[in-house]
Amino acid sequence: MGSASKQSNKPGSKGGVDRRTRIAELRAAEQRRDRRNKIVASVAAGVLVVGAIATGTWIVMDQNQKKKDRAAAANADIPGVKTFGDLSRTHVTNKVNYPMTPPVGGDHNAVWLDCMGHVYDKPVENERAVHSLEHGAVWVTYNGKATADDIKTLSDKVKTTPYSLMSPYPDEQGTITLNAWSTQLIVDSASDPRVNEFFTKYVQGKQTQEPGASCTMGDM
Repeated sequence: MGSASKQSNKPGSKGGVDRRTRIAELRAAEQRRDRRNKIVASVAAGVLVVGAIATGTWIVMDQNQKKKDRAAAANADIPGVKTFGDLSRTHVTNKVNYPMTPPVGGDHNAVWLDCMGHVYDKPVENERAVHSLEHGAVWVTYNGKATADDIKTLSDKVKTTPYSLMSPYPDEQGTITLNAWSTQLIVDSASDPRVNEFFTKYVQGKQTQEPGASCTMGDM
């Protein structure tokens, strides 16, 4: 019996062959697992890369679309807007008799009104408001027909919009008037969608006579 047991461990014996075969099989299986794991890792990495590229592409496309939408809004015609052509821009010290109410251009005072989102609770000087329009501001005016909600909505809009200002204008014909240089729109309510359209198009818009000019350091 003892000699038979020793015989099975000798090189070339059946037991030795089986053991080597088993070891080879285990190694082969391990190699296959390694290959599968590498493939899975490679595929997963590829999916992550593709996902990152897709996400980045979507973000860029979304930003580009938003830019296009803003550009389209800035170039779109707004129903009801009136324009007054070329207007004089001479600095004067006297009162000016403007042909439109409120005025949207013409001779004006050398000192502009602060128009970095400033809301005035009393009427302002036409000549100084017109100078602010020359700098690209939108001037919101309203009369006694405007409701408290209208005034609140418009005030909130102006306060968060550089290059805009707001003041009461008791003598104007419309309830609410939006004014830019040589441009005007009358609406009945602050909820009119054209209000936002007007701001988008005319705050520092193409009508601006002095692009980039300051809207601070004026008369407050």
